Amino acid sequence: MRSVKVLLILLCFHIGVTAQKPGTGQDTASRSLDSILLISYLNQNIVRQLPTVHGAYIFSGKKTEVIDLAQTPADITNKTGRQLFAKVPGIFVYDMDGSGNQINIAARGLDPHRGWEFNNRKDGIITNSDMYGYPASHYSMPLESIGRIELVRGTGSLQYGAQFGGMLNYVTKQGDTTRPFSFENISTVGSFNLLSTYNAIGGKLGKFKYYGYVYKKSRNGYRDNEHTDSEAEDIIVSYESAKFSVRAEWARAKYRYRIPGPLTDSMFYADPTQATRSRNYFSPDIHVPSITMNWQVASQTKLQVISSAVLGARNSVQFDKPTNIRDTIVTATLQYNNRQVDIDRFNSYTTELRLLQEYNLGKQVSTLVAGVQYMNNDLHRTQLGKGTTGSDYDLTLLDPVWGRDVHLKTHNIALFAENKFQLLSNLSVNAGARVETGQTDMSGRITYYPDNDIPVTIKHKFPLLGVNISYKPTGNIEVYGGWAQAYHPMLFKDLIPASLFEKVDPDIKDTKGYNAELGFRGNWKFLRWDINAFLLKYDKRFGTLAQTDNTGAFYTYRTNIGNSLTKGIEMLIQADWLLGNRAGLSVFTSTAFVHARYTDAVVKAGNTNINVRGNKVESAPDFISRSGASLRYKKAGLSLLYSYTSETFGDALNTVAPLKTTGAVGLVPAYGILDMNASFKVTKNLELRVNINNVTDKQYFTKRPTFYPGPGVWPSEGRNFSTSLIIRL
Repeated sequence: MRSVKVLLILLCFHIGVTAQKPGTGQDTASRSLDSILLISYLNQNIVRQLPTVHGAYIFSGKKTEVIDLAQTPADITNKTGRQLFAKVPGIFVYDMDGSGNQINIAARGLDPHRGWEFNNRKDGIITNSDMYGYPASHYSMPLESIGRIELVRGTGSLQYGAQFGGMLNYVTKQGDTTRPFSFENISTVGSFNLLSTYNAIGGKLGKFKYYGYVYKKSRNGYRDNEHTDSEAEDIIVSYESAKFSVRAEWARAKYRYRIPGPLTDSMFYADPTQATRSRNYFSPDIHVPSITMNWQVASQTKLQVISSAVLGARNSVQFDKPTNIRDTIVTATLQYNNRQVDIDRFNSYTTELRLLQEYNLGKQVSTLVAGVQYMNNDLHRTQLGKGTTGSDYDLTLLDPVWGRDVHLKTHNIALFAENKFQLLSNLSVNAGARVETGQTDMSGRITYYPDNDIPVTIKHKFPLLGVNISYKPTGNIEVYGGWAQAYHPMLFKDLIPASLFEKVDPDIKDTKGYNAELGFRGNWKFLRWDINAFLLKYDKRFGTLAQTDNTGAFYTYRTNIGNSLTKGIEMLIQADWLLGNRAGLSVFTSTAFVHARYTDAVVKAGNTNINVRGNKVESAPDFISRSGASLRYKKAGLSLLYSYTSETFGDALNTVAPLKTTGAVGLVPAYGILDMNASFKVTKNLELRVNINNVTDKQYFTKRPTFYPGPGVWPSEGRNFSTSLIIRL
């Protein structure tokens, strides 16, 4: 038993959850330590919290989670979201772009489309494609390259960005820093002809560290005509001295997804593997260069500067029609119809300067973080191009004139500050503010719209406030809570009319609101828990109304339709037991009760407007629960996970009966999924992992999208497996 206790002490030191350097408040996790690998049979796969002060950030009093992928029994090659975020209560996973391409998640009743309600980051670098034009994250790194995932809910919004969802940060692995060269290979085979290989090198030479990888994957899908080819590369070089470090990186990720098309409900229940399209493709190719500098100016002063960019394109060529319009040969021409070509070009640049200053407040050390963030973005959107009649991936235009050729240029500067007042050794209060000011200018040409109606200028000016509190009556228990304002900018799709019969409100406003939460977390003997209640106010939601002009002609009007309020409880409870000296058992439940309702809103239904007060918010399940058990014996591990998501609606009208012609609206039934994961460490350098997803072959779908990849039912995957062999040298 003594040896087990020593092992656990070493493990806690390694992960640096709460340990601080005396008198400075600096967390040990922010210091560079040589690599070390430990196996704990107790406390398996713990989702821990970020330190109160980490790097140049303050996380005291906020709901945070850190997922260690090395200890997580998840299918990382297929990026199975319900497994990755199994112990993060309330995460809603949206299956959209085929397994293994991108992770689409949301929390607290928000929209999961490409995670755009989160401030998405990789190693602290923003990866959202364009925060003000199209904030979806199209950058899709292989999870084989990620060491841990950090998640901060919305009350941390003042420091990193004003998104309602919070921050989602993927932290890249590093090479073995105890030697100049190390190598890792992860090769995976699986269902639907899955083949993937991840090859990485890294090490440390004096004060220099490096890490780089090359990744390739090919996979058919669960459905007919579905296929993905993806690739990614990354190179990181850093220099570290006692007080200064600089890190340069260039990362790229690309995939091409052959889209099988949406189904109607009757088609789904007859055969969810069938396809309605064979000529539709989607392919983002994103580069993320960055440079990060950290300078320990003095013993209590730290300066960080990050300069980065998101460059690349989001390409698609599709026969973009409703489900009930079949993509068939035209009798008159003996060819298919022309496809639609859309290309978005991203040029997003961000520079952020952060200063952390510690100071004595009485007998305690308090911390101030302040900084400035500048964004300069140019989203060039070219859409409705006349493509070929072919079946391959071809972006060729048969007519050089785009239906839409529009620029959305944004200049934005944000000033922020947050102070952690350490009032007592076990009590701290944070207060902060963020002021965003800038302007977005839209210009260009839309063939079906008058040129003089296109130019749009939007000014951004948001003063945001927030407060957090942390009280630790004992060393193992904490009461935390906070309140912080947030906003969601008007997106390109909210500003561009879809046709001559649609108009945009010239006074349309950005969405705004706040997050509030109060929680209780800690550990006692074999038990760990984190339970909190939350409130999310989301005002001035975007939508469409039915209107008539002075001649009586009907048109649709895009504007702010009203408000919603989401409240709920999120809880993670985990118990761990030692079974002798070489085995451990862990059981957990991660559950959220969510009540997301419209409080005052009007939406278009046919040619009329209907008040939807009291209706459920779309894609916001009332109940999400994931429960599981893990058994580890010597070098082997086995895990079971059951994930349940309650029913949701596809529209604000809460339409129950699905639209028979397209499946675009209607109820999304509840579903429960069983997964199994196993691992075996053959030798010190060789590990085998096996994943069986959806063991019972449940047929289900997660959402009815209203735009990309097309309105209708998009089946999620049935039973499938993958096997990975991991070699570390």
